[in-house]
Amino acid sequence: MRTLILGIDSGTQSTKVLAVDARDGKVVGIGSQAYDLIPNLPPGAKEQHPHIWRDATAAAIRQALRQAKAIAANVQAIGVSGQQHGFVPLDKDGEVIRPAKLWCDTSTAAECEEIMGRVGGLKQTIKALGNAVLPGFTASKILWLKKHEPKNFARLATVLLPHDYLNFWLTGEKVMEYGDASGTALLDVRKRKWARSVLEAIDPALGSKLPPLISSDQPAGQLQAATAKQLGLNPGVLVSAGGGDNMMGAIGTGNTRAGVITASFGTSGTVYACAEKPVVDPQGEIAAFCDSTNRWLPLLCTMNVTVATEMVRQDFGWTHERYAAESARIPAGANGLLLLPYFEGERTPNVPDGTGVWFGVNQKTFDAGHFARAAMEGVTLGMNYGLRRLAELGVKPKQLRATGGGANSKVWRQIMADVFNAEVVTLKVSEGAAYGAALQAYWCWRLQQGEKLTIEEVTDRFVGLNPTETAQPDAANVKVYRELQALQDELSSSLHGVFAKHRQFVLR
Repeated sequence: MRTLILGIDSGTQSTKVLAVDARDGKVVGIGSQAYDLIPNLPPGAKEQHPHIWRDATAAAIRQALRQAKAIAANVQAIGVSGQQHGFVPLDKDGEVIRPAKLWCDTSTAAECEEIMGRVGGLKQTIKALGNAVLPGFTASKILWLKKHEPKNFARLATVLLPHDYLNFWLTGEKVMEYGDASGTALLDVRKRKWARSVLEAIDPALGSKLPPLISSDQPAGQLQAATAKQLGLNPGVLVSAGGGDNMMGAIGTGNTRAGVITASFGTSGTVYACAEKPVVDPQGEIAAFCDSTNRWLPLLCTMNVTVATEMVRQDFGWTHERYAAESARIPAGANGLLLLPYFEGERTPNVPDGTGVWFGVNQKTFDAGHFARAAMEGVTLGMNYGLRRLAELGVKPKQLRATGGGANSKVWRQIMADVFNAEVVTLKVSEGAAYGAALQAYWCWRLQQGEKLTIEEVTDRFVGLNPTETAQPDAANVKVYRELQALQDELSSSLHGVFAKHRQFVLR
């Protein structure tokens, strides 16, 4: 009888489930369920109710199992990847108190400053955590609840992250693993322990509301009977620790040793590497996360990637193929049309009040193809801002593994290679986070059987590249983008004060 491992990726826009054959790592079933953000919230607020993740996961699992023609006995392990940083508040009965504030919620900038001020400023905060407290992270969302919804805060018994909540629904156990926990801005990433000074800066009792920490190779628990019945599975199926989508994406792209860097081009953009020791940025721009293999994952995140390209594509009413064709006819650099893509605010660089800026508009560039090309280039330059910072901290890529929707575009892959000045490759399994969740669950399952197996052995065996989609940098384009990068950096820096004034104008 065949053995299947389920990999779940619960994201901002949809939940995807892969049914993976444990013999060869092939995906034999896929399920997907889409959903939206809660509409009509105040500026900067981005929220979802955790129940939609739970319901979407159940539907996507059933869909994947039908496609795989699987029976309950085939499934031996489940792994969950989730969007990072979202704050899921539970009461003493394990019920959700209010919708989760998400990673892309920028409404808590004031709370970030308040927390860091109480800890002693940016330098002391980085000393305590290894990270700054940024609006994307979880810490400020907890203080926001305390300040703005005190009745809800009074009911708060447990703080969970999105993937922790799904693990809780699957197993009945409330736990948190090091990788996703490091994105809360509550964890000392060097020691893998909660940072007492930061907890107390939010609330003296916060420590009692955080779940136990477990290592990434340990199970979160076993599938409980009630949930198993909903899913058509057998109780007792192993549920691995799981992790944040970036940590699972690292596993799913084979980024389990130094020298490989993953670049994810989805709604947001992330670039991250595997490190044997913590990589702490004294400026706080690069996140010093733990990974989900018991090592570390230095990471940069930009909040605006396909957010920008999809705005352009949908406004012009194009298919993805038409978008690519229009972009391809425009030369590198889009004749000087430059996008500052802070449509949702921005995290790297830290510009929570930012907005999108088109710079260099004239009669020559006021053209749909130019806007399409400039959108691709602008978000890629934004990610390269962080990649250069990683290099300054000693993390230098030999190869970039591109994943996410943007990686499907040949034109965009070439822009990546030229902007990053590095070889860009894609993966045979494009759903890196869901696949990584499955591979981590496979690793955990084998370890629980008493076998000695490293995560590198798992990824070396199962993760494959697409050699026909490799892009090499073009020297002439590399030079163009180096000049354009300098312009984007200067433009961004010069507008920081203007962004804050603009936000006050809009909120009047």
